[in-house]
Amino acid sequence: MRQHSTVTIPSNYNYIGVFLTLGCNLSCSYCINHLSGLKKNRKLLGAKEWASVINRLDLPTDLPVTIQGGEPSIHPHFFDILDEIKESIKIDLLTNLQFDVHKFSERFSPARFLRESPYASIRVSYHPETMELEPLFTKAHHLKEKGFPIAVYSIEIEKYESEISRAKKIALELGVPFKLKSLLGEFENELHGQMKYPGAVASKVLKSCECKTSELLISPEGEVFRCHHDLYNKKFPTGDLTHENFQIQDKFKECHFYGNCNPCDIKVKNNRFQRHGHTSVTIKNIRDRNTEQAAESQWK
Repeated sequence: MRQHSTVTIPSNYNYIGVFLTLGCNLSCSYCINHLSGLKKNRKLLGAKEWASVINRLDLPTDLPVTIQGGEPSIHPHFFDILDEIKESIKIDLLTNLQFDVHKFSERFSPARFLRESPYASIRVSYHPETMELEPLFTKAHHLKEKGFPIAVYSIEIEKYESEISRAKKIALELGVPFKLKSLLGEFENELHGQMKYPGAVASKVLKSCECKTSELLISPEGEVFRCHHDLYNKKFPTGDLTHENFQIQDKFKECHFYGNCNPCDIKVKNNRFQRHGHTSVTIKNIRDRNTEQAAESQWK
C-alpha cells in the first residue's frame, strides 16, 4: 500500500481517538454515543488501511493513539490492526474486554502498552446494567498478572450501587485498579455532568457558534471530525486521512448546531496530564442562528 505523507499533530492537541467501529456488543441505556445522534452501518477500514492512516501521524512524544469505538475489539481485524501500528507510536486501548484475553496476552507484549502516564493505558469499562462482574475481573486480573497496565472503570449510578460495591470488593481482592467516573449526559430525564457551555447539550433551541477542537477524532472510514456530534452523525468531516493531501486545520470553524453538542466535547475534565479544567473543544461567538436555510445547508 502506498505510503502517505506525514501528518503533524498540533502541540495543543490533547487526544487522538481512533474509532475502529461505532458498533458495540453491549446495549447500555445510558450510552453517551447515542445522545446527539448515531449513524450506524459505517464502512470499516482493514488492517493495512488503518496502518496507513495511523502510521502517518507525527505525534508529540507523550501523546498516544487511543484505540476505541463503540467497542474496538468487535472489528474483524482488531488484533491485526494493533500489530500493524509501528512501534514508535504509543497505544492506549478503551474496551469492555469482551474478547479472548489469553490470545491477546500471547500475541502482544505488555511493553507495547507501557508508557509514562498518570493513568493506565488499557482502560476497561464495567457496565453493571449489561455485564457479568466476575468474568470481567477474571480477565482483567489475567492481564494484570501478565504485566499489562490495566484499570477498570465504572459509571457511578445510584440504581447499581450494590453491584458497584461488589465490584470494589472484588477489585481489591484481586489487586486490580478500580475507579468510578461520574455519569455523563442525559439519563432518566436528567442531564448529568459539569458542562462548560450552558445550553449546549440536549437543548430544544439550536444556536450558531464557532468552535475549535483539541482532538483528532478518526472515524471507522478514516475521516476526521472536529467533535463527537459530527463523528457519530457522519456530518461535516474536516478531511480524510486515507487521502494523500490531508493536513489538520487547527482553527475555529462555524457550526449551526450548538445545543445538540455531545457531552464528551464540552464536559469539564482532566487533560492527559490530569490537570482539571480542560474541555475537548473551545467555543466562542455563540448566537442565534441567522437563518434556517444556513443551518440546513450544513446537513447536505
